[in-house]
Amino acid sequence: MYRLEIEASPTRILLVTNIFIYIITSIASNSYIQTSQEVLLILGQVNYLVLQGQLWQLFTSIFVHANLVHLFGNLIFLMIFGLGVETLYGWRKYYIIYFASGIFGSLLSLLLGLNTISVGASGAIFGLFGAVTIYSRKMNVQTVLVALMYTVYFFILNIGVNVNVFAHAGGLIVGLILGYRYSQKLSDENHY
Repeated sequence: MYRLEIEASPTRILLVTNIFIYIITSIASNSYIQTSQEVLLILGQVNYLVLQGQLWQLFTSIFVHANLVHLFGNLIFLMIFGLGVETLYGWRKYYIIYFASGIFGSLLSLLLGLNTISVGASGAIFGLFGAVTIYSRKMNVQTVLVALMYTVYFFILNIGVNVNVFAHAGGLIVGLILGYRYSQKLSDENHY
């Protein structure tokens, strides 16, 4: 008898969670291609609603995606940078980087008063990117090339309409700070 063992890594858990939530929001939207406005108003980040007490949106918006293309793009980079963060920092620090980056991106968007509906894992993924990038000088050339690829993706995304640059920037800032802090601790531990 064969046993199928699948490691429950943070990246796999978040990939499955994002897909599962997209399926749920698709069913609620009656569309598998695009999430409805009604669902986005409940689970996305709508700043005036957050200010009226719907604070859960700062968190739920990290897992909701506008459409299949949005979901697919985020999942690709979640996989790329998530696996890097897992290898470099371990699962506990991974989750701290991911959620702190995503929530800080949401808060920065709230503080800067965007008048849009914000959704997607991009802020959290930019945090993973920042954590990998700050550590990349200790890694190989492949990591630097992937970082450059995501930077180009960042640029292309920010050319478009309806892109929450503040969530991306907020996530990136937190990822860089936490990545630097964690990599310094790892460096200090390796010296002893």
